Amino acid sequence: MPTRELQAALDAAQAAATVIRALYQRNLAVQVKADQSPVTEADVRAEEAIRTVLAARFPDYGFYGEETGRSAMDAENIWLVDPIDGTKSFVRECPFFSTQIALLREGRLVLGVSSAPAYGELAWAEAGRGAFLDGKPIRVSGVSQLPAAILSTGNLRTLAGSARWARFGDLVRAVNRVRGYGDFVHYHLLARGALDVVIESDVNILDIAALTVIVREAGGVFTDLEGGEITLDTTSVLASNGLLHAPVAAVLR
Repeated sequence: MPTRELQAALDAAQAAATVIRALYQRNLAVQVKADQSPVTEADVRAEEAIRTVLAARFPDYGFYGEETGRSAMDAENIWLVDPIDGTKSFVRECPFFSTQIALLREGRLVLGVSSAPAYGELAWAEAGRGAFLDGKPIRVSGVSQLPAAILSTGNLRTLAGSARWARFGDLVRAVNRVRGYGDFVHYHLLARGALDVVIESDVNILDIAALTVIVREAGGVFTDLEGGEITLDTTSVLASNGLLHAPVAAVLR
């Protein structure tokens, strides 16, 4: 039985999915925000739908949304929302985009919902209650050796411009296979044991907050590239099945 918070997040994700499905592949006008990222009518309307559901159920909670901004950020509980994580994919009519809803309680991520309406997956987790994909419990892999590992990457621009890039090349040579699934996709795959390590260097907390909870509750480890905790200021990711976290970090350092 889902908690009231989880049910609210699931209902909010469903409300967003209804908006998104109605507008997907409709050749919407695209605007460019100050940070040069794209935004469409679907982004704004989906976030408004999410916010309506969450505010009605938990009016005292804070809210940090990609499109409608921040409110009550000093609250004990804060919803972190990206209505369409992967707007560039949405605009190009590629199904690799998702709705991300997380709950931050006293600085700790405790709930995550990752809804991919076009791709057809829904993952969720709550701290201490396990992780689920389309209603079924999921678990990370048991792969413990780099030569057997599958690595997936997402945004790597900052990493490519750093001294660590050569060491990333060492890691690529050390693992069994490298793919670039990106966005929510490789985190879902990691959480259900279909790959073993995810690395990204250019992310926003709203992109990864919900996925952090899901991967951790599936038995994995989720940090930044320095091995630090995920915070509102996090911009990089090293996520793994746990068994490979230290070996991967050692290669990168």
